[in-house]
Amino acid sequence: MDIDRDEVRAIEPRQKQERVMDTGFFWLTRIFAFSIAGILVWMAIEVGIKAVPAIQSFGLNFFTSSSWNPVQDQYGIWPMIYGTLVSSGLGLLFAVPLGVGTAIFLSENFLPTSVQTVLVFMVELLAAIPSVVYGLWGIFVLIPFLQPIGLFLHNTLGFLPIFSTSPVGPGMLPAGIILTIMILPIITAISRDSLASLPPELRQASLGLGATRWETIIRVLIPAAFSGIVGGIMLGLGRAMGETMAVTMIIGNSNDMKFSLLAPANTIASLLANQFAEASGLQISALMYAGLVLFLLTLVVNVCAELIVRKVKKF
Repeated sequence: MDIDRDEVRAIEPRQKQERVMDTGFFWLTRIFAFSIAGILVWMAIEVGIKAVPAIQSFGLNFFTSSSWNPVQDQYGIWPMIYGTLVSSGLGLLFAVPLGVGTAIFLSENFLPTSVQTVLVFMVELLAAIPSVVYGLWGIFVLIPFLQPIGLFLHNTLGFLPIFSTSPVGPGMLPAGIILTIMILPIITAISRDSLASLPPELRQASLGLGATRWETIIRVLIPAAFSGIVGGIMLGLGRAMGETMAVTMIIGNSNDMKFSLLAPANTIASLLANQFAEASGLQISALMYAGLVLFLLTLVVNVCAELIVRKVKKF
């Protein structure tokens, strides 16, 4: 009985050098993974240590107080927490339907491949634009464009708390729109990759059963790629919560607590960017405390995203 040499070679034991290289690669990647976790814990510990004086002075009142007065050493970040959550929420409110819709449009061959490739490149190019450029564009283009719209909303819907103040230029609404543009490439790219990576048999089977193209997209493809889409949305939310320069330039940096979207506001990231360079004494500790709060908020967002993705994958 003749035995193929290739078959014999295939069942031969692996060389010692190959086993050593595989083991080394395994431990190297493990070290890298634990190093990332270690750096994250190290950052949290360092920020937490610097925040101890403020934690001892203000405790949990730091979360509920609206006073930020470096002269009297009175600090509270409730307006900044509100501004961070609302501006990020506005960014998601606009970016999710636009980003997911763009991902569907660019992944389902509605356009010729040449045109589709150009559009994908242009969407991803948005992520390469520096934050300060977005801020300058917001100051000179977006705010003047939104001024008459904000005035119309105030005059017609001013009885609603979210439009109760007259627009002065910088404010929560321009910041939310800027964040929409900045997180749009993340949501679009990840959602498109999730949809494009689905097996083509899903589309063919759905169409073969008599479903229309849009029924296939809505009832089959989006649910199948839902975990990836949610992951992209949560990454976009984390980026929006931590964005500094662009938001600082157009949100108004007001520490007053106002519910109106047309009024100036502030975020934790903007607070840190504005005051850290000139801070001293207890103010530095208060800013570190604010940074720790922002760190925890983004951590909660990522944990929630992971839980949602795991829960969806079970179905």
